Amino acid sequence: MWPSLRASLRQAMPFRCQFRRLCSAVETTEAKPAEPVILVEKQGSVTMIGLNRPHVRNAISIETGRALTTAIEQFENDETASVGVLHGIGGSFCSGYDLSEMTTPDLNLQSVVLQRGGVLGPTRRNFRKPVVCAVSGYCVAGGLELALMCDLRVVEEQAVMGFYNRRFGIPLVDGGSVRLAALIGMSRALDLVLTGRGVRAKEALEIGLANRVVAVGTGLGQAFNLAASIAKYPQKSLNHDRDSMYNAVFQAKSLQEAMEFEVLTAGEDMLKDAVYGATRFAEGVGKHGKFQDIKEKRMADWEKEELAHEIRAAEEKDAKEEPKAKL
Repeated sequence: MWPSLRASLRQAMPFRCQFRRLCSAVETTEAKPAEPVILVEKQGSVTMIGLNRPHVRNAISIETGRALTTAIEQFENDETASVGVLHGIGGSFCSGYDLSEMTTPDLNLQSVVLQRGGVLGPTRRNFRKPVVCAVSGYCVAGGLELALMCDLRVVEEQAVMGFYNRRFGIPLVDGGSVRLAALIGMSRALDLVLTGRGVRAKEALEIGLANRVVAVGTGLGQAFNLAASIAKYPQKSLNHDRDSMYNAVFQAKSLQEAMEFEVLTAGEDMLKDAVYGATRFAEGVGKHGKFQDIKEKRMADWEKEELAHEIRAAEEKDAKEEPKAKL
C-alpha cells in the first residue's frame, strides 16, 4: 500500500509544481498595479503629457480619452504651468481610436461619438494655453486629429502622418476636417482626407503640417525645448495674441469683428506688462534680437542653435562680400 501511495505522489509532483507556478503567476499579475494610460510630468513651467499604451501604438480607448481630458484640464488650471507637450510612449505618437472597442456588443457608439468633449479627448475646443505635439512613428487616423488640436508639431524624420481611417470607412469626428484645412489650405487638406495617404516628415514640413523636423529619437526633447522657449515669454500678451489668431480663423465673421476682438481683449493688466517690457527694452535688455539678455529664463537649446546658425551665415555672407568691395 505505502509503495503504491509514494508512486502516486511522485506522479502528482510535476502537476503540483505547475499548479504552484500558475498560482504564483496569477498572484503576481493581480498584485502588479496597472500602469496609467496617461503619464504626466512637470518640468518647470512645461507640463509633459504622455499617451501610455505602447502595445497598441497608443490607440485611444474610451478610458484613455477621459484620462487625457482630465490631464489637459489640470494643466490648464495649473497657474504655474505655461506650455504643454503632448507625446506618445514607446516609439509612436498615436494610431487613432482603439477599433477593438467598436466591436464590443454593448457599446453605444452613437453616444460615444456625440459626447460633448470629443471621442479622443478634449478635441472639440481650443486649449487655453499653448500645446506642442511631439510626433514620432505613427501619427495616423485619430492620432493625427490629436496632433492637429495642438498649436505646433515637432515631427521626427521617419514619422508617418495620415488619415488611415479612410480605408475602414471611419469618419473624422474629432476636428480633423475642421483644423486641417485651416492649417494647410483646402486643396491640400482634401488631398489627405480623400485619399487617406500617408505623409512623411519632409512633405509635412513643406505643406505646413509640421513646424519642425528633427532626427529620430529627438522629437520629445526638441518639443520640450520649443515649449520651454515659449514659456519664457510674458504669457498674458502671448496668450492674447494666440487667442486672437484662433478667433480670426474660426469664429470672426469679418475683418472688422476680428480686429475688434484683438483690441478689446487687451486688458489693463496686459498693458501694464507692456509698459514694463518697454522699460526693460529702453534699459538695453533684449535689444538687437539678443534674447539671451533676458535673464529670468534661460534660452532654449534649439534657439541657441538657430542664433549660432544665423551668426555663422552672416559671417559667411560678409566674407563673400569683402572681396567684391575691394574690387
